[in-house]
Amino acid sequence: MRTTIGYTIESIGYVVGAQGALTFASRTFFGAEWGWLPKVVDLPSAAYLGIVAAGLALVAVGVRTRKAPARRNIA
Repeated sequence: MRTTIGYTIESIGYVVGAQGALTFASRTFFGAEWGWLPKVVDLPSAAYLGIVAAGLALVAVGVRTRKAPARRNIA
């Protein structure tokens, strides 16, 4: 179960981080809006760097959860 949860959180983190980076780069360097994130929320360009950080945090938590050793039942 931990493996499934870890992969799920990690996958969500990759998507969120990529969308944040894509939106930040497109607004900063090209003056356009790419991706689906600007369609959902309207934030300043710098706030999308926070979304990238949140995505990286989700990836880290997912990897840590996935690699956690299984609990042993001592009876």
